[in-house]
Amino acid sequence: MAKNKSQDSSKTGIGRWNTAGSASKNRRSSSKPVPSTELRRWAITLIALLIICVVSVIGFMPLNERITQGLDIQGGVSVIMTASKSDGSAPRTEDMQTATSIVQSRVNSLGASEATVQQQGNNSILIQIPGATDAQEAVQTIGKTGYLEFVRLDSIGDADALAQLGAYKADVSLKKGTYTAFMDGSSIASVQVAQQSNSATGSYVVNLTLSGDGAQKFAEVTRELAPTNGRIAIVLDGVVKSSPAVQNEITDGSVSISGNFTADSARSLKTVLDSGSLPVTLNYSESRVVGPTLGQDSLHQGLIAIALGMAIVILYLFIFYKGLGLLTLGSLAAFALMYLGLLALLSHFGAFALSLPGLAGIVLTIGMAADSSILVLERFREEIRMGKSVRNASLSGVKHGIGTSLDADMVTMVSALALFFFAVGPVKGFGLTLGLGIVCDVITMFMFKAPALRLLAHGPIAKHPGFWGVSSDIDEAHKKQPAVASKGGAAHA
Repeated sequence: MAKNKSQDSSKTGIGRWNTAGSASKNRRSSSKPVPSTELRRWAITLIALLIICVVSVIGFMPLNERITQGLDIQGGVSVIMTASKSDGSAPRTEDMQTATSIVQSRVNSLGASEATVQQQGNNSILIQIPGATDAQEAVQTIGKTGYLEFVRLDSIGDADALAQLGAYKADVSLKKGTYTAFMDGSSIASVQVAQQSNSATGSYVVNLTLSGDGAQKFAEVTRELAPTNGRIAIVLDGVVKSSPAVQNEITDGSVSISGNFTADSARSLKTVLDSGSLPVTLNYSESRVVGPTLGQDSLHQGLIAIALGMAIVILYLFIFYKGLGLLTLGSLAAFALMYLGLLALLSHFGAFALSLPGLAGIVLTIGMAADSSILVLERFREEIRMGKSVRNASLSGVKHGIGTSLDADMVTMVSALALFFFAVGPVKGFGLTLGLGIVCDVITMFMFKAPALRLLAHGPIAKHPGFWGVSSDIDEAHKKQPAVASKGGAAHA
C-alpha cells in the first residue's frame, strides 16, 4: 500500500512543490518575447532624442554668447525710482501700471532688451539694466518726458519708412529732418480705453480729448485728409507707433481711434499716447553699479559647484549601481543638453537672463533629474527581486518608477509656477529655471530612461547581470522561491 501511495502521490503531483524553484526559473525564462514593433519604437524614440540634443548643442554654443547673463552675473546698473503725484496724493494703481510700461519702453531705448522693470510696493519702480555702466545716464533717460508728435503720412520724406508704413508695420523709425509734426503730445488732455459699443466682436477703441489749440489743428488736418482716408502717424521719440487712417473730419477735439483693437493692444496704444508726459513724477531714490568681475566670479563658483555635484553623483551611481549607472549618466547628459538649448532659445527671444538664483535652480534640478533616475533603477531591481524576469521587470519597473517621479515632479512644479507668477526680482528667475528643469526631466524620462532600459533589458542586462549590477537581485529572487517551496512541502507532509 505504501508503494501504491507513493505512486499515486507521484501521479497526483503532490510532491511537485519541491521543484518550485526550477518551475519559477522556467517561468522566468519563458517570458513572452518583446514584439519587434516595440523595439523599433524604443529605438526611434532614442534617435529622436539624439536629434534634439544635437540641435540643442548647435543652439547654445558658445554658451557665453547664446545664454543671456543677468545683472548679478554680467554686471550693470540697478535703479529704484519713487513715484509721486503733483498734488501730494498717493499714486493710483493704474498710474503705476502706466508709468511702469512707459519706463520699460524708455529702458529698451537704451539698447537693454534684457532689462527688467518691476513695480515694488505701491509707489516704487525697480529697474535693472544688465551691461550698463552709467547709472546717471539711465536715471536721466528713465525720468525724462517722451516727445510725442502727430505727423501727416503724406508729409514724411523718408522713402524706406514710408514703404514699411505702407505695409502697416509698427515701430518704424523716421530719419531726423524727414518729417514735420503738426501737433505734439502737449495738446492731449486725456486718454481713455473703451469697448466699442457697435462692434459684434467686442473690440476696443482709444478715445482722446484734445485741448483747444490741439482740437483746432486736428480739425484742419482731418478736413483735408478725410476725403482720401489719409493717415496720421503717432510718433514717439522719432518712432512711429501707429498710423490710423482718417475716416471723417473731427472738429470737437474728441478723437476715437479704432482698428479691431484687443484690450491689450488698446492699452498699449494708450501707454504710447500717455508717454508724452508720465502720469506720475519719478524721483531718484537709489542706484548701484554691479561690477562684471564680481558677477563672473560668482558664475565661476556656481559652475564649479555644478561640476563638483555632478561628479559626486556620478561616482555614487557607479559604486552602487555599476553598469546601470551608465543609464543615469546618459540621462543626465541628455537632460543637460536639452536644458541649455531651452535656455538659449528663451534668451534669443529676450525672455530669460541667467542670474545667481536661476543658477541655484539649475543645480537643484540636476539633483532632481538624478533622483528620478535612481527611482526608476531601484524599482526595476525591486521587480527583479520579486521574481520577475529582467525583461518584465524593465516594463513594470519603468512604469511604476516614472509614475512615482511624475508625482514628485508635479508637486515641485506647483511651487515653481507659484514662484514664477507671484514672486518678483531674482526669485522669479529661480522659479523659471526650476520649472524648466522639471519639464526637461519629464521629457528625459519618456525619451531616454524608459526606452534605453527596456532595450538593454532585452539582451545585455540578462546576459551580463554582474556588470549591470543586478546579479545580487536575481540571486535573492532565487533564494526566496526554494524557501517557499520547502514550506509548502512540509505542509503537505
